[in-house]
Amino acid sequence: MSFPPVAEQLDLILRGTVDCPAKDDLEKKLTKSLATGKPLTIKAGFDPTAPDLHLGHTVLITKMRQFQDLGHRVVFLIGDFTAMIGDPTGRSATRKPLTRQDVLTNAETYKAQVFKILDPAKTEVAFNSTWLDALGTVGVVELTAKYTVARIMEREDFRNRFTSGISISVHELLYPLMQGYDSVAMKADVELGGTDQLFNLLVGRQLMKEYGLEPQCVLTTPILEGLDAHLEDGVLVGKKMSKSLANYVGIQEAPLEMVGKLMSVSDDLMWRYFDLLSTRKTVEIAALKAAVVDGSAHPMKVKGELAAELAGRYHGQDVGRAAVDEWMRIFSQRETPTDIPEVRVTAASDAGHGIVQLIRDAGLAESGGEARRLVSQGAVHLDGVPVATVDHVVPKGGPFLVKVGKRRFARVTVA
Repeated sequence: MSFPPVAEQLDLILRGTVDCPAKDDLEKKLTKSLATGKPLTIKAGFDPTAPDLHLGHTVLITKMRQFQDLGHRVVFLIGDFTAMIGDPTGRSATRKPLTRQDVLTNAETYKAQVFKILDPAKTEVAFNSTWLDALGTVGVVELTAKYTVARIMEREDFRNRFTSGISISVHELLYPLMQGYDSVAMKADVELGGTDQLFNLLVGRQLMKEYGLEPQCVLTTPILEGLDAHLEDGVLVGKKMSKSLANYVGIQEAPLEMVGKLMSVSDDLMWRYFDLLSTRKTVEIAALKAAVVDGSAHPMKVKGELAAELAGRYHGQDVGRAAVDEWMRIFSQRETPTDIPEVRVTAASDAGHGIVQLIRDAGLAESGGEARRLVSQGAVHLDGVPVATVDHVVPKGGPFLVKVGKRRFARVTVA
């Protein structure tokens, strides 16, 4: 197998990463891979503790795809065993344990979503119960003998909980060792993780040495800022992307919704998203940035390129491009979209249907609380007229054109 030159591989691999404690080792591994034609084994583990992914989750998966594009072997590791323990990273209390069925159900959802980024034909899917179930009591004892309590307690979250008198269950102390043993079992060359996973990744590197294996290299990716991040004194400031903070882009959202959210980010945040989410080469992104600086390209046009790429990744390239064109038509020309979903709801009473429930039933808000907030903010329009109160009742009939915020539309018939 042929690979790009090592320098070109490193340029892409290290772009947007935070930690690479053994860069020289990584370069040596890539050089050997190039010489022998043997791909490196790239590992990234995911404990499927929840069913949905947003762009913040995909930073790591995008890095996996970059390794794939370079010709390396990528293993998407589903932590069906470790998810039942629960990763204690960043936790101030013990996680509620999940059942095996909970984990497997979420795992199927993950697989369906990650293959919107990863090439299914080039991706190996593994479950760590394969070797952790087989480890047995003797194997666990042997594993624990290869690491010290003092080293485990160097973890900030464990140390903070211990000094604060907050209980730590023994099974939580085992989690980093179990994750590290995954690397031993897989003979990983590189393990990827978020910055909050650095300790766990380094445990894997140490355990591989203990088992007489060539230690893996470690790469961490940053935590992605949400849509409302902005520049302050030359520094990008903002909380991480999160559904609870309503500053996220879900990878299963409608194309126009995704595009609208991405087009709303600041120009500075746009470049951060390019670096962490785009599969374009560094030189291509630099050329786009130069074009914006010299005025030959408008930031909005470049932002559209990013939005088309990301929406296209999850819905198809043609759909992503069409969504950007539609957004430009709607919001540059202040027009109503042509492809508005038709929704039929059943009236709650003879008088009709309350606006809050109607917005929820039409799929224009995720909860009654969000719907009430949108109405109170004047963000809901019925046939072009703002809805003034959360007590508004929409009479039977229609279809009514319902607009929520700047990007959500539905034609709703109340029956």
